[in-house]
Amino acid sequence: MKLLYDLSEEQLNKLNLIQDETIWYCVPIDLSYDYDEKKIIDEYPDGNQYLVVTDKNIVVLDKDGVQSKTLLEKCSEIKCESLVGCGIIMAVVEGEKTCLARFSMRHIERVAYVARGANMLVQGEYEKIESKEYEKYCEKCGRALPGTSKCSKCEGKNVLLTKFLALCDGYQWKLLLISLFMVVSSAISIMLPKVQGSFIDNTLVDKKGDMGDVVIFVATMLALTAVLISVNVVKNWWCVSLGSRLSMDLRRKLYHKIQILSMSFLNRRKPGELMNRVTGDTNRIRQFMEEVFGGMLSALFTMIGAFAYMMYLNVTMTLCSTVLIVLVFVLTRIFWSYIHRIFRMQARRDDKLRSGLQDVVSGMRVVKYFGREQYEVDKFKKLTDRFCEIQKKNETFWALFYPILTFIMGFGSYVAIYFGGLDVLQGEMTVGELTQFVAYTGFLYGPLGWMTHLPRSIMHMITSLNRIYDVLDEEPDIKDTDECNAIDIKGDVEFKNVTFGYNSYEPVLENINLSVKAGEMIGLVGASGTGKSTMINLIMRLYDADRGEITIDGVNIKNITQESLHSQLGVVLQETFLFSGTILNNLRFAKPDATMEEIIKAAKAANAHDFICKTPDGYNTYVGERGFNLSGGERQRIAIARAILNDPKLLIMDEATSALDTESEYLIQQALDRLTTGRTTFAIAHRLSTLRNADRLVVIDGHNIAEVGTHNELLEKKGIYYGLVTAQLEMAKMEE
Repeated sequence: MKLLYDLSEEQLNKLNLIQDETIWYCVPIDLSYDYDEKKIIDEYPDGNQYLVVTDKNIVVLDKDGVQSKTLLEKCSEIKCESLVGCGIIMAVVEGEKTCLARFSMRHIERVAYVARGANMLVQGEYEKIESKEYEKYCEKCGRALPGTSKCSKCEGKNVLLTKFLALCDGYQWKLLLISLFMVVSSAISIMLPKVQGSFIDNTLVDKKGDMGDVVIFVATMLALTAVLISVNVVKNWWCVSLGSRLSMDLRRKLYHKIQILSMSFLNRRKPGELMNRVTGDTNRIRQFMEEVFGGMLSALFTMIGAFAYMMYLNVTMTLCSTVLIVLVFVLTRIFWSYIHRIFRMQARRDDKLRSGLQDVVSGMRVVKYFGREQYEVDKFKKLTDRFCEIQKKNETFWALFYPILTFIMGFGSYVAIYFGGLDVLQGEMTVGELTQFVAYTGFLYGPLGWMTHLPRSIMHMITSLNRIYDVLDEEPDIKDTDECNAIDIKGDVEFKNVTFGYNSYEPVLENINLSVKAGEMIGLVGASGTGKSTMINLIMRLYDADRGEITIDGVNIKNITQESLHSQLGVVLQETFLFSGTILNNLRFAKPDATMEEIIKAAKAANAHDFICKTPDGYNTYVGERGFNLSGGERQRIAIARAILNDPKLLIMDEATSALDTESEYLIQQALDRLTTGRTTFAIAHRLSTLRNADRLVVIDGHNIAEVGTHNELLEKKGIYYGLVTAQLEMAKMEE
């Protein structure tokens, strides 16, 4: 998201920067504020209003000049606040809150980033923040982006053509052969009326022929027709083959791309939307190649050939009979953008429908727990009604638009017959030539009628192509560079002044400094939302820190290959996820080449071997969707065995024993004790008793590390940790 817009020379002059003053951020704002009366007014400015942050001032600039200027050195805090239907940026100036600017919700994320950056300048931190958010509106034309990162209109047709050609890379010979067969098919189609016309003039009208001429004519027509059918069969078969292979290749590329893209991208997209792109959009590309591509070029070649021969036969008649084609093209061009927009909207509604279905199917157990089946039925009905509404609207438009074009084109044949008949009566044209001309008129208007469907088919293809390349063109935030190397991890981990936020203007962790020795167990403690899970996400490098660095054995985590890092990590989470399959397959997910002896050893260490042996098929027992055929404790022990199997050097545990019965917790705690021995471990637990074996406890509060020490040391401080322990003891007494 852009945070530094360019100002014109006139605007820069009005800004009146002093010597050495530098613009750090400049973003548009679109609502007015009365700076004299200090109140919101309802007038909308003309769009030339900007919020400008320099290293010395924060300024509101419009077409009349500077509306307000606030010295940063007088501010103690600057923040963005959302109101009903709009937002404001506030500054605390010499202890008093002041509204600096007002804007619509369209700009709230952008201004929030700027507010964060301005606040860093106030605190004396001269480091620019950058936004990784997508633009939601096209910078050039102002259109809302249709679920993609680029504007299809401003990107241009040449870019789209390049993408389509890139799509066909590797299939050039097959495309060339298909095109050759199309030319042959069109040539034979154009030749047939010529043979018919000659037969009519030379045999039927003049009556000079005999039965031999009739046999030759019939044989010629049969041979040409047989060749035409054979050519079309081969052409269509190759188009089907090409479409299937392209669709398969696209699905592979999309799936691979989704696998390597960063969590920040996946968090911005709904699962149903991504699934629709992998399945639905690739299927539309296949349908276009199979059903449209081959026929489109054949129709084009046939139309060109027919028009050329019509001009050869009679120029005046040709111009009279084809004048309506211009009207058809004009109407199609007028509605082109509209057709593009309505089918793009239909695709977005389809995404929402699939995402809603995916959410409910995944959470069906929760739906049944609360008896909300009818509620979800009604909710899904609303989604289907909205999709049905826009689909009905689109189909109604097409059902009206296409017959109008067909009706207009029908007049072309009548014009040809009328004027051609007059020429025959006057002796200026033979009956055979008239027959040829009428046939070629059909060849011209027939494919043209078929091609009136093209805007719809092409729009479907273009929309799907844009949505596919929106994913394929995405670059992962987390990727290995040339400086990355594989290392054997010993276990020393250090946070050096680390700041991170899922949105950089809204940090979850600030200035985190922590040094952990190899083999040490660290317990992360704090209220929900303070950043404990974020810390382990950074250790696993699911995200990169906005500022500062994390080192493992003295090496910056960004300089360690992801494969090397993740192969030496063991992770046990609160929400245990098991893949649909057998227990054996889920265990081998951590180490595909593990032997049966290694698997059994890991299962015994996790206290899972005994219950696995009691299942109907042992290690080959099917666990069901997300492992629902097993209890929570059994799933958790399989997750621990999976983590042990890889012999990790770093261990991550996030609420590994929460929400379990006493017996399961005891068995799992035994397994965890064995698992953590000799490994650097980061454990999160709200139940503080599970962290009794931790070497140190780190208490996180207010996005910072508030306390560090052993259990006894923190109790003696009587700080935040003491309060948490006391609260849990009181809760335990109340439960007793």
